[in-house]
Amino acid sequence: MSVHARLRDAAVGSSWLQRSLVVGFVLSALWSAWAVPPSDLTARVVRDTVLFLGVPAGLAATHGRELGFRADRVALRDTLVLAAFVVPFYLVGSSLPSIRAYYPMWQTTTALAEFLPHTLQQLLVVVAAETYYRGLLCVGVSEEFGFKSVFISPVVYALHHVGKPPIELLLSAPTDVLFGAVDYHSRSLLPSVVAHGLGLTLLDWLVLHDPVLPPADVLAALRWLPVPL
Repeated sequence: MSVHARLRDAAVGSSWLQRSLVVGFVLSALWSAWAVPPSDLTARVVRDTVLFLGVPAGLAATHGRELGFRADRVALRDTLVLAAFVVPFYLVGSSLPSIRAYYPMWQTTTALAEFLPHTLQQLLVVVAAETYYRGLLCVGVSEEFGFKSVFISPVVYALHHVGKPPIELLLSAPTDVLFGAVDYHSRSLLPSVVAHGLGLTLLDWLVLHDPVLPPADVLAALRWLPVPL
């Protein structure tokens, strides 16, 4: 039997859980291999929507599976709770020198004619990311894997944050677990999409202005953290 035939037979006989995890691994590798200019937000949108939104959504559609594209009372309630929880973290983070030096990730200004298109493009990046991390690798396999699905993507999520400020890298895996747990509970991506998208927009707006909190006070309060701030 040829290698192609063996691979075809293995694919036919595999479960949804196996297929989604294999596709997730391949997409992560392709995302890392598909280099885009760091300053080109449009190129980032194209890459992420193709790999992290288009492919998972297409895979789910062909298998009759749900990735969490739904909004009901539970999802709306969880969205409000999660958004309220993360906003203070963004407020504090926007006063840290390392965060202010890194954000906005793509050039923009406070002029609405420039900031709003920038925000809409970033929202597409967020929707794509949440579809991959919390959709394909969490909500999408929750029926087979149960609550353990919340812990599938944190390592990958953290690896994709390498190169960002150390405090963000430190918090990336716990954030992934938190977002995954809320999406798992609501069976919806709405909570993590809103919390992530709102937070990123808020962070950009804040770092383009004077710090809300005195940086010296924030640094003093967080000096116990094992990473440079």
